[in-house]
Amino acid sequence: MLNTSEIGIDLGTANILVYSKTKGIILNEPSVVAIDTETKKVLAVGKEAKEMIGKTPGRIVAIRPLKDGVIADYDTTTEMLRQVMRKASKKVGFAIRKPNVVVCTPSGSTSVERRAIHDAVRNAGAKKVHLIEEPVAAAIGSGMPVDEPVANVVVDIGGGSTEVAIISFGGVVACNSIRIGGDRLDDDIIQYVRKEYNVLIGERTAEHIKMEIGYALVDHEELTMEVRGRDLVTGLPKTITLTSYEIRDAIKESLLHILEAIRATLEDSPAELSGDIVDRGVILSGGGALLNGMQEWLSQEIVVPVHLAPSPLESVAIGTGKALKFIDKLHTAVR
Repeated sequence: MLNTSEIGIDLGTANILVYSKTKGIILNEPSVVAIDTETKKVLAVGKEAKEMIGKTPGRIVAIRPLKDGVIADYDTTTEMLRQVMRKASKKVGFAIRKPNVVVCTPSGSTSVERRAIHDAVRNAGAKKVHLIEEPVAAAIGSGMPVDEPVANVVVDIGGGSTEVAIISFGGVVACNSIRIGGDRLDDDIIQYVRKEYNVLIGERTAEHIKMEIGYALVDHEELTMEVRGRDLVTGLPKTITLTSYEIRDAIKESLLHILEAIRATLEDSPAELSGDIVDRGVILSGGGALLNGMQEWLSQEIVVPVHLAPSPLESVAIGTGKALKFIDKLHTAVR
């Protein structure tokens, strides 16, 4: 029991994942916290809190303490991390006393935002905290040879932000981070339905639509789906039918922004590495990579092979856990 346990945490806008060396992924929960506004007490964290989004009585609010991949509400995040570590130690079967933690930060985050993440994890009861850049973690988790001098291109489309990076020798050569991710796509769908049908739908419904019939900009068989929401004219509940082509048009703008970020990163690539990229292609990770037709569309647009990471949702968390082994090699990337 003398050895300190080591865990990797992926602090995502949408989900928090905890990875331990022995057990693999031990926790995967939505990063949502339900708080009683009167007593400031945390009522639920994770799945239970996500169920509450948009359905709570007045005094209880379900909030996401992380926005665009960085901490928006410091105290709540610390409390959430505490609960998450407690849950994780239950899963492992013994108390994780003071673990060494590797946490990922978005590559575009400022030093203040990094500091906030570092302190929040420290306050939640960690002994040592290492920060590692998210694209590097995603690349390690996807099983790429990060520490070799070949170009590894990672496109990590998360809930709050999209990170595109070229990684070689354990460090980031060129990177772009835009604050457009899965949440923005949900938002686009909400706005579209509101504008076209005068119907208001919630975040969870929008996310469900995106997962079921959301498509990247490729031709496909048309799918339809019935959606329920509130008619803004009469104020009564109403059912409408949406098609996958409509959704495709709704999220088109945001997808083009993501493509633009990938193009910009590839333009910044040194000439030597560009040759590698044509051979090795680009790896997609993060929840956004699971959008139907995403892989197909990107490979048409950027004309290099595009591969999906083995488990896109978990690759960053697996990467943070594995990074513990060669944190010394990565020390260049970890400040």
